[in-house]
Amino acid sequence: MITIALTVNGEPTEVAFAPYKTLLEVLREDLNLCGTKHGCELGECGACAVLLDDQPVLSCLVLGVDCGDRAVTTVEGLATDGRLHPLQETFADLGAAQCGYCTPGFLVTAKALLDEHPRPTRDQIREALSGNLCRCTGYQQIFEAVEAAIVSDADARLKPSRYEERNDRSAKASAERQVVIHERSAKASAERQIAIEGRSAKASAERQDRS
Repeated sequence: MITIALTVNGEPTEVAFAPYKTLLEVLREDLNLCGTKHGCELGECGACAVLLDDQPVLSCLVLGVDCGDRAVTTVEGLATDGRLHPLQETFADLGAAQCGYCTPGFLVTAKALLDEHPRPTRDQIREALSGNLCRCTGYQQIFEAVEAAIVSDADARLKPSRYEERNDRSAKASAERQVVIHERSAKASAERQIAIEGRSAKASAERQDRS
């Protein structure tokens, strides 16, 4: 067994594993990050793609021992602050993910493309994803989803995220509940005071009658 330190999805990590293991096996078996998929394990299908120091690599062809002090990003690391990456949203919305097995590899590879070329052409998208194979979609939906993510990402910079909107709604609802609670408490307090004063006046009148 060997132990290496690396950064996985932004978190400093130490992991111990057998020295013959590939990065794919370390991620799935030792770090329990099963979003990265076993495919052909020959470097031909792209299902196991991850980002290594922000560059797409086929993790079935990379030895884990070569990843010490490096940064690995898997599909689990694409979401930030409770919000899906625009690519994840557009892949779901446009049917670019069908059986889903190849999807993680497409997502991380497409992310690397958009990080380097924020507004790629269709030909650039096609070339960047040429090493990723899909048996379900026919690729058209995948190319369209990457193009849609470009627009989605630009829009996201101009408006609050869904996560922020949920927080705003939650804060507003909490404030409204506090107002209702306060009003009910004030009303109940006033009614109790009226009842106390009424009983006191009645008791005083009865004492006066007896005297």
